[in-house]
Amino acid sequence: MGLLLYEVNFKARDDSALGRFWAAALGWGVSSQEPGVTDVKPAGFAWPDPATVCVDVVAVPDPGTVRYRVHLDLATTSAVHQADLVARLKELGATPADIGQGDVPWTVLADPEGNVLCVLEPREVYRDTGPIAAVVVDCADPRAMAGFWGAALGWTPHEVTDDYARLRSAKGAGPYLEFLRSTPGPKTARNRVHLDVAPYPGDDQVAEVARLRALGATDADIGQGDVPWTVLADPEGNEFCVLAPR
Repeated sequence: MGLLLYEVNFKARDDSALGRFWAAALGWGVSSQEPGVTDVKPAGFAWPDPATVCVDVVAVPDPGTVRYRVHLDLATTSAVHQADLVARLKELGATPADIGQGDVPWTVLADPEGNVLCVLEPREVYRDTGPIAAVVVDCADPRAMAGFWGAALGWTPHEVTDDYARLRSAKGAGPYLEFLRSTPGPKTARNRVHLDVAPYPGDDQVAEVARLRALGATDADIGQGDVPWTVLADPEGNEFCVLAPR
């Protein structure tokens, strides 16, 4: 069956403030599991939901970052919607960002803690994704990354080239997971933004971790200590967490 892409995990100096920003950006709500952790989910979210990838914001003293390796693309339905969303995000504290994009029809912003996001122009492919069009990972080899993550999640490839790859849940719901060829540079710290995956109900976390290792994942130590989740790295060194069954 594969794993559920449950959430995008942001490290932040102020989890509550950044959580409120993303909740307002997506039109979702916030909740807190414990001090230093803010969950951002749509109203009525029920586990498991393959149509939704949530946002989890975790406070750390110094959210060291390899910039731009993972970011969110936000969907819009019209030129007016795009302009309104950009204006609203700026009112919430987002700022324009230049990552060398040049003259493009989408708008690149940074959230209040400097994480890049893109507000896309209307595109038919994203008409039914919800507010998050895609989770985008910069990488050196999109084909290889799509192969690993497609097998890890059990997701379907929709486009795979040497420069770009797009996957989506086999149920045809929710945002896409996309890999964009770039030169992200050597990793010198943990990623500020990473993916959290989880076994489906009834599946075994230990067995899923073993399967991921067989696919090419490696163990990663980011100082997590004794926790109920397992931290791994994908073939390009991006950390991700395999959560315990819920």
